[in-house]
Amino acid sequence: MGPLTPRLLMQRGRPKSDRLGKIRSLDLSGLKLLSEHLDLSLLGRLKQLQELDLSNNQLETLPANLGLPHLRILRCANNQLGDVTALCQFPQLEELSLEGNPFLTVNDNLKVSFLLPKLRKVNGKDASATCSQVRAYWEKFMTALGPEEETEKVQTDFVKSAVRDVRYGPESLSEFTQWRVQMISEALVASGGTQVHEAHVTKRSSQATAACKSRTRLMASKRAEDVPLNPSSTKRVRSSSSAQMEGGDHVGPDNGQPALQLEPLHFLQCHSRNNSPRDLETQLWACAFEPAWEEGHSGATSQTVATCGGEAVCVIDCQTGIVLHKYKAPGEEFFSVAWTALTVVTQAGHKKRWSVLAAAGLRGLVRLLHVRAGFCCGVIRAHKKAIATLCFSPTHETHLFTASYDKRVILWDIGMPNHDYEFQASQLLTLDSTSIPLRLCPVASYPDTYLLAGCEGGCCCWDVRLDQAQKRRTCEVEFTFPDGTETSGRRVDGLAFVNEDVVASKGSSPGTICLWSWSQTWRARGSQSQVHVVILARLQWSLTELAYFSLSACPEEGLVLCGDEEGNVWIYDIRPILKQPPPLAAAPQAPTQILKWPQPKALGQTVTKTMVNTVVANAAFTYLTALTDSNVVAIWKRC
Repeated sequence: MGPLTPRLLMQRGRPKSDRLGKIRSLDLSGLKLLSEHLDLSLLGRLKQLQELDLSNNQLETLPANLGLPHLRILRCANNQLGDVTALCQFPQLEELSLEGNPFLTVNDNLKVSFLLPKLRKVNGKDASATCSQVRAYWEKFMTALGPEEETEKVQTDFVKSAVRDVRYGPESLSEFTQWRVQMISEALVASGGTQVHEAHVTKRSSQATAACKSRTRLMASKRAEDVPLNPSSTKRVRSSSSAQMEGGDHVGPDNGQPALQLEPLHFLQCHSRNNSPRDLETQLWACAFEPAWEEGHSGATSQTVATCGGEAVCVIDCQTGIVLHKYKAPGEEFFSVAWTALTVVTQAGHKKRWSVLAAAGLRGLVRLLHVRAGFCCGVIRAHKKAIATLCFSPTHETHLFTASYDKRVILWDIGMPNHDYEFQASQLLTLDSTSIPLRLCPVASYPDTYLLAGCEGGCCCWDVRLDQAQKRRTCEVEFTFPDGTETSGRRVDGLAFVNEDVVASKGSSPGTICLWSWSQTWRARGSQSQVHVVILARLQWSLTELAYFSLSACPEEGLVLCGDEEGNVWIYDIRPILKQPPPLAAAPQAPTQILKWPQPKALGQTVTKTMVNTVVANAAFTYLTALTDSNVVAIWKRC
């Protein structure tokens, strides 16, 4: 589509007229318009325009001076908008549609409430309308100043420090909070610190909380039948008590080291059939935290977690407990989820980052979910049998490993999405196993060279270098474990790298988690196809004979995590072991602490006893998410 013409506007305008100044409604949807196609001199002639439809185009920005003073209804769904501040030029706007803009967040949906004072509807829903905290900060700030301070510099410093230091509301809305704090601070400075106009502030914290929750629901999937966003009050219970630790000996090898303090925040049954609180049968299998959104901020962490079980994948804000998105695939049973963060280039040549969530399970299909836009944008027919687990490469953002009950692991390149957010995946490698692969880990020190897998029959490793001619490969090395821990031919159902060298693994032999060295084991291999692992230490775990408890690690904190059949989470601080491994004859190291499931009364009698089969923490161990066999997602926060 090229630039707009008067003839096109008159064809698509209502009422029909030969004069642009008489058009009141204009439909410009589906024309593949770019931002530069919006001719200001032409659109400025639409003096009586009240309704404008720009949906289903490729707009990245709206010009700041469109000149439509009477516009009441604006539809901008399914574009590529990345900012909403230009909407303030439409003070008469009453209805706004922004769905399907993948680069807009819940923060942007909140901003429009303050930018547009007459707004009644956003995305078809009612629009509802942190000044006291900023005022208190202003008073404290002014008290600390000397009389010789220059007024202009003081005001500038106040706005900067307020944006930096004022905290209010959930972390997921921090960008919106900073934006609002800056507006309020500037208004406060302009008024001399005496008042802030009512239109610019939120009167009460309760109203702010309600606004946050209502706007979060705006990030739902476009298909209404897939979006029961918030569990009912009978299905979501918040416990105010601190998480209980097992009494007695919960201090690990570094005697005297204080235990982690964790508070149970939320318990959700967001995967239950028909949203029934009585459904305790739907099995939950996997969860994963979203990678940090900020490009180049390696230390940043996410508080958004994806969970899967039954026919649903849920994306949850850990702080608020709100289910931001829910994707359902009738007839499917999801077993695994994995995130990647892609860098996409828009038609205007701008680079933008957004997260893609892969989900797979019983039907052997991988669904690529565009979480922010709320829809499935690609399906890979990966295997003829069920997919047990997924894993993205840590170095190639589009490379995805899928492990199936057909005893194969396949490496896919999901590719970059086109402008309609569609993926075209290609198969790169097929890796054959002698048993079903259950867990996948690219080797931390050589992620582009070797892939490690815990399987029903043991632990296998493949060479995954793409510069080799052979595209179908058998297991290169099988790792075996000495008697007393896992033995050759035994299931390895837990596997994670604790750092670039140390691997934590758990097998069907009860009571033990093994820590072993990848580098020392590999050096001892020679040309053998089977090699004994070099064990550094053993960790004491539950004596249960049940299997499929997913082990995980938090390398940044030096922690290993694993659930058990009693609903407990075993937490091991292995930093002392990494510094000085104990003698191999030593007894297994006790956990640093055991996080116990709260008493039944804390759950409103929903669950009396449960098995934690999956537990994952985000990078800084701020949030911990656990899945149970009784259809409950549990979220803890580090105090």
